[in-house]
Amino acid sequence: MNNTKVYKMAFASVYPHYIAKAEKKGRSKEEVDEIIFWLTGYNEQNLLQILDHKTDFETFFAKAPQINPNVSKITGVICGYRVEEIEDKLMQQIRYLDKLIDELAKGKSMEKILRK
Repeated sequence: MNNTKVYKMAFASVYPHYIAKAEKKGRSKEEVDEIIFWLTGYNEQNLLQILDHKTDFETFFAKAPQINPNVSKITGVICGYRVEEIEDKLMQQIRYLDKLIDELAKGKSMEKILRK
């Protein structure tokens, strides 16, 4: 799949998969939301609007109130790529979110996931 298709994919089409991945491992939708809020600066009301409007990933990240300044602390491999080495900024942000959800599903504490 090329990046353009990923960027234009509705966040709402992937969000249920994030929740399912977390819940399958005994984690919660609230924890998924907390990760999203931490990473992007969105809040619950913003997220509901994003889901209702079927906002694409490109717009989701472009309009994020504030990408967390601690994203540089997110390191490691996701989908075969080291997140800290991804040059395409938008793809890197998408993979940051994937990595955080992956850490949640692997049982990491929220304190570690949120780089506190």
